[in-house]
Amino acid sequence: MNGPFDRLSLAGRVVLITGATGGIGSETARLCAARGAKVAIADLDAVACERLAEAIRADGGEAMAIRVDVTQEEDVQAMVAQVVARFGGLHAAFNNAGINAGNALLDGMALAQWQRSLAVNLTGVFLCMKHEIAHMLAHGGGAIVNTSSAAGAVGMAWSADYVSAKHGVVGATRAAAVETGGKGIRVNAILPGAIETRMFTDALGTNPDLRRMTEAGHPIGRVGAPHEVAETAAFLLSDAASFITGACIMVDGGFTTQ
Repeated sequence: MNGPFDRLSLAGRVVLITGATGGIGSETARLCAARGAKVAIADLDAVACERLAEAIRADGGEAMAIRVDVTQEEDVQAMVAQVVARFGGLHAAFNNAGINAGNALLDGMALAQWQRSLAVNLTGVFLCMKHEIAHMLAHGGGAIVNTSSAAGAVGMAWSADYVSAKHGVVGATRAAAVETGGKGIRVNAILPGAIETRMFTDALGTNPDLRRMTEAGHPIGRVGAPHEVAETAAFLLSDAASFITGACIMVDGGFTTQ
């Protein structure tokens, strides 16, 4: 559908995506570009960023690549500035960068693992929102989506660092939504379950029993695909979600309903 009723369209919008070269990030970047957005591809891997940006341009879209370490405020501030300088503004952002720092029980977890996980998964989201919101407040508003996790809604063993960070993303999202709701900015979070990404397959290793157990833990009977998360993120970034803010939407095949 084209015209005034196509509220999923992102035509004329500038969308910034961090963690853009992973499965969820790259699918969201491609989808946003296909819906008309100018897309800024941001990630720690500069080569992968440029490769994805080139692929989007080859498909007829507009994209730029930016290397960023979301744990460093100077990097984040410079990232937003580069997007604005290149594309003339920033209308929407998908703060998706995240890591699995390792698996350990709480009483045996190294402080370095805890600090690294919170730095990327939580502080990175804070820094991105801080500078995105500052720009959006001065330029008429916008939409932000943060990636939390099903681990941001429930407890899980062997990952207290990740669980804590992802719970923190939920809290930061809700606080930001309250602060900016009357100022033209919407802030939401998505909480994916197990999704077929490199981070997920690395965590599983080569254990087929662990995969079967993970699949069985989702009432839908399988793990998710990156494009299924991308569809939710792109929806929340669009005008189709114009009355949604402060929402934390499960994209988890029913995992957290149990």
